[in-house]
Amino acid sequence: MESEKPDKDLIVDVSSTEVHIALMENHRLIEYNTESSTGNKFSVGDVHLGKVKKILPNLNAAFVDIGDKKEAFIHYLDLGLYFPAFDQFVRESNGNTNLKDLYSRIPVGTPLPKEGRIDEYLKPGQMIIAQIVKEPISTKGSRLTAEISLAGRNIVLLPFAEKVSISQKIGSKEEKRRLETLVRSILPKNYGAIIRTAAEGKNAATLVGETEALIDKWESSWASIAKNKTVQLLFTEYSKTTTVLRDLLNDSFSNIWINDEHVADEARKYVSLISPEQEKIVHLYDGKQPIFDHFEVTRQIKGSFGKVVPMRQGAYLVIETTEALNVIDVNSGIRTKTADQEENSFEVNKIAAEEIARQLRLRDMGGIVIVDFIDMESNDHKNALFKFMQELMEADRAKHNVLPLTKFGLMQITRQRIRPVTEINTSEQCPVCHGTGKIHSSVVIDEEIERKIAFYTIEKGVRSLLIKTSPILGAYLRRGLFNSFLSRWRKRYKARIELEEVTEFSVLQNEMYNEKGEKLD
Repeated sequence: MESEKPDKDLIVDVSSTEVHIALMENHRLIEYNTESSTGNKFSVGDVHLGKVKKILPNLNAAFVDIGDKKEAFIHYLDLGLYFPAFDQFVRESNGNTNLKDLYSRIPVGTPLPKEGRIDEYLKPGQMIIAQIVKEPISTKGSRLTAEISLAGRNIVLLPFAEKVSISQKIGSKEEKRRLETLVRSILPKNYGAIIRTAAEGKNAATLVGETEALIDKWESSWASIAKNKTVQLLFTEYSKTTTVLRDLLNDSFSNIWINDEHVADEARKYVSLISPEQEKIVHLYDGKQPIFDHFEVTRQIKGSFGKVVPMRQGAYLVIETTEALNVIDVNSGIRTKTADQEENSFEVNKIAAEEIARQLRLRDMGGIVIVDFIDMESNDHKNALFKFMQELMEADRAKHNVLPLTKFGLMQITRQRIRPVTEINTSEQCPVCHGTGKIHSSVVIDEEIERKIAFYTIEKGVRSLLIKTSPILGAYLRRGLFNSFLSRWRKRYKARIELEEVTEFSVLQNEMYNEKGEKLD
């Protein structure tokens, strides 16, 4: 019997400065994204008008100013097949030109030769249209392409192109023929397209609507190019909310919950464009509890982004991230061992593989990932684990490659790296040591508390104090019926001093409050 598809819920938390997006699969967090509400100027998919700063003949590449403090990088092979057409459009466009006529009469021309040199096409000071394919990471600037594409759910629009390509995953020749004929009939001159797998079975109205929206987005940027030949952002890709919908929306999506009316309307409009029958799954969340708390996203974030990631049955991962690579160590922890050590190792490794596949998507880890699995002797188990990891990674949208285990039990995974890895600090400052790592000796804790009592009662004139402590410290201060620290302080400072024990407090933690219930610093 075919297994049921997992339910997917998209939870969007909109605040005044950021938008947080959580993708849940069967109520389990599998992807997490954050974008600034004020807009990130250098995100994947954004299209800029940039200025060539320096040619690098030895690398057959160039540095381009797109407004970032770190200059972007473009290689000759990233100029695209029909770069001269884009270049002519930039040079000849101005406020007195009919831009639609200009665009349609520019010849697409012949494809650039693979062995060409970048200095034949680019010169310092030249303005070019370029799209970000890789965001700035560490000391490196953005990676660019001059082959512009506008991705929709069903169609990828290609300006200055002639081809119409169809996804190989569409098996029916009749369907391929129908889609190609339809898309060619709606594309104006000098436009090409890639028909995505999601277009299979879609009606003409859906495809026409999406194609027209993509063309309008591209042509709306022309006025900026004609008016001002300076470094500028021409247009951004869709927001991350709609980008996730574009790439992932399918029949298994059950709900999209958004706590902001404007963003919910935007998402509803986009869903109605790419998949009209699913418009009803977009909901506005107006509950009193924060949306991430209501759907248990906050708890899962705190449990998933630390250096140590717990797994079921007591096993855990240790994740170390550096600029060059990521290292994941698999530990069996306190998991109950079976009599068969080999079988036990295999089971822990399979549990770890599931969590690793999730962590790669969750943190958007890229580059080289080295996984140190628990050693196994059986080649059958090693091969089975390798195939299992390949199957788990099939759901990952990023380009990746999984290599078999080495004889030392190491697995290498390469994963497309287009953004910096997502890191969330899940630790909190210790209320006792205040982050120093040192606390006062337990021997003198009573002296420390008494100094505070003396300060507030004598210097500040406070006549009533409530001291909150841990149960252990509270018992220590109450010890002795008539000669306890508490009774001595009451007599000595002639003040009303009460003690309240707080279970959540650490051993020596203590806080003081006045008669109004205000915490004293």
